Formats: sequence, structure tokens, C-alpha cells
Amino acid sequence: MQVFLWVNTRKVLKVMLMLHSKGAVPKYRKHSSGQARVTINGRDYYLGPWNSRTSKYAYDQVVIEYLASGRSPNFGLESQELTVAMIMLDYVNYARSYYGDGKSSELHRIKAALKPVKQLYANSSAADFGPQQFKAVRQAMIDNGLSRPGINHHMQRIVRMFKWAASEGKIPASVFETLRLIPGLKSGRTEAPDTEPVLPVEESVVEATLPMLTPVVRDMVRVQLLIGCRPGEICKLTPGCIDRSEDVWVATVTEHKTQWHGHSRLLFIGPQAQSILKPYLDRGEDDCLFRPVDAVEQRRAERAAKRKTPKSCGNRRGRKYDRGGLRGKKSKKSPGIEYTTDSYRRAIHNACDKAFPGPEGLTADEIKVWRSEHRWSPNRLRHTRGTVIRQQFGLEGAQVVLGHKNADVTQIYAERDIAKGIEIARKVG
Repeated sequence: MQVFLWVNTRKVLKVMLMLHSKGAVPKYRKHSSGQARVTINGRDYYLGPWNSRTSKYAYDQVVIEYLASGRSPNFGLESQELTVAMIMLDYVNYARSYYGDGKSSELHRIKAALKPVKQLYANSSAADFGPQQFKAVRQAMIDNGLSRPGINHHMQRIVRMFKWAASEGKIPASVFETLRLIPGLKSGRTEAPDTEPVLPVEESVVEATLPMLTPVVRDMVRVQLLIGCRPGEICKLTPGCIDRSEDVWVATVTEHKTQWHGHSRLLFIGPQAQSILKPYLDRGEDDCLFRPVDAVEQRRAERAAKRKTPKSCGNRRGRKYDRGGLRGKKSKKSPGIEYTTDSYRRAIHNACDKAFPGPEGLTADEIKVWRSEHRWSPNRLRHTRGTVIRQQFGLEGAQVVLGHKNADVTQIYAERDIAKGIEIARKVG
């Protein structure tokens, strides 16, 4: 039986090494006592007589557990030795691989939620983190002016971190079980302010902003307003995800907000949106339709067309003026091939600042207030479209187009929803 287990363990170790090819693997070594040993994170693990099958089996077990931990620098420590900072480091590394580094806003939200935890309890024992510490972190968020819904969401992220730590055997499960019993902040019963609901943006305001946008972002706004998708969905749209076999195109979004619920997200693209998208379809199946690199190229082309200085004089196209010399500097940051929700929102905010500059004579603080009041974000386009569709086609029509579905929706309802979505897109999309 021991031989059988060792052979299978060796197979598992080979697979783990393939999956964790980066970094050196702790070596199987001989101790002066004649024992085999392996050193991980400065700690020696004695495995049995050197070169014996038992010691090699024990070595495989330890290394597999170490690799399964993601090469955690805290591997091998007892739960009472683990500090909150150690748990946070391991959890952020896990979240980075789970959510994708830089590809998901959730990773940034997790880091923001853990910031007050780090400030207050970084060196405290993770196993001793309880209700009093939890409420102290929450009070710190209240004192920093965070909104009630934002604080509740951050506290849920902290609870999920301790849940993950308990599932990994790093802390007792009782820590998570206790924290999950603490209720969230209730509206009207806390100092934390409630957020204002996200309101639709007036189409006249959108029309006033469009001329200040680059052609690429302008088309993104127009398409998003027509099909009612989320900002992240319009950023991820590719030719390969769009079925163009019928008069109404149907795009299947693979990465969306409710993907983890098992929902499929369909975007129904009618004739008006199709006419905007057609010029962007001449690229790879997996390339994003709307790309910053195209917007930069268009802006440079416009500037070059207005240029009065001969091309043989002055800076070359795509270079900035260098005050310290005669030649222009090449931009350090090259334009990307995919908009993020942040870069998309910033482009709209910059256009709003140009479209609504504000009256003269305002102080710096007053200008900030003015800009804040006259800026709109792309998520409001979705609310605008939802309002219009609900007025014309009812609540059910708005739920279909906006992708609001419960996890227990049956296939019968899904088929009905697709037909209704196509009907709405044919008329107004």
C-alpha cells in the first residue's frame, strides 16, 4: 500500500511542478545525522532515513502542500503564529490569481477594504481577530467618510478573507463563523451617509458631451446608450463574440458582472448600433472593437492635418516637446489595445470638463465642485436606456435588455427573454 501511495504522490508532484514552474523547488537533502530533510521558508522538515522510500514520500507530501499554498511565505506556521498581515498577504496573492491582476476592479476594492485592517491590526494574531476588532475597523471607515453601502461591502470582503483563511486551515473556523454573524450597518441607524441612487443622464447632456470625445469613445457612448450594456461589457466587445447571422445581432459576453452566478449575458444589437459597429469589425476575432491605440492615432492624424509647420521642422508625429533640448521626447506610456472601465470613465469626465467649463471667477475649490456636479459616468447610460425601454416595453423588457436575471431562471424563460430582447433591439436598437 505504501508503494502504491508513493507512486501516485510522485505523479501528483509532477503535475504540481508543471503548474508551478516558476521559482525553485525546495531540494531533497541529506542531514549530517543521516536523515533526509527539506528546508522551506527557513524551516527544516526531517523526513526519515536518507534515500529511503518513506523519506521521499514525505518529501513529496511537503512539497505538494507548499506548492498548493501558492508558495506562501507563511507556509508551515501554526495558526497562533500567523498575524493579520500574513493572512492579508496570502489572500491578496490568491485574489490576484483568482480575479486577474489589473483585469478586475474587485482586486482594487479588496485592497481598499484591507487598508484600515492593516493600519490597525497588521501585527495582531489573526486567530484573535474578533467582533471588537471588526467593529473598530468599521468605525475607522465611518470616520473616513465612507458611505454606508460602501462600508458594508468592504466589511463583507474582510469576512470573505477570513473565510478563505479558515478554509485553508490557517485560522480556526470559529473566527469566520463569529464575524459572519455581525450584521451590516442599517440605513438611518448609523453615522455613515447613504449614497444617492444612480440616476439616468439626460440625453441632451450626452449630446453636448459627444463633440468633445474622440471618435472612438464617442462611438462607444453611442453604442452603449443604444444597447444598454455595462461599461465593462462595451470595453470587452470583440468581433468574435457577435453573431451576425440575423437582422438583429446577438453578442455573447464571456466576462460580465454576474458570470460567477452561472448567468449568460446576451447583448441585442439593432440596426442603429450595427451601423456604428461595422467600421470596427475589420480586426481579429478576439481583438477589442474599441481600442485606445486607435483613438490616439485618430487624434494624431487630426493634429497632423492641422499642422502648419513643415514635417521637416519641429517635432515628429507622436513625440512631445522637450524643453531641455531641440528634439521631441517619445511618450513613455504607449496607448493600449483595450479600454478599462476607469480609462473609459476618465475620457468621458475630461470631455465633460470641456463641454461644461463653468463660469469665470471660480476658485479652485469651486471649480472642483462645479466639475463634480457636471460630470456623468458611463454607468448612467445604462440607467438612461433602461428607463426608456421600461417606458415603452414594460419592466420585463427592461430586465431582458439590461440582463437582470435571477439564478433560478428556467430555460423556458430564457428562450422567451431572447425573443423579447431581439424584438426590442429591432425596434429601438
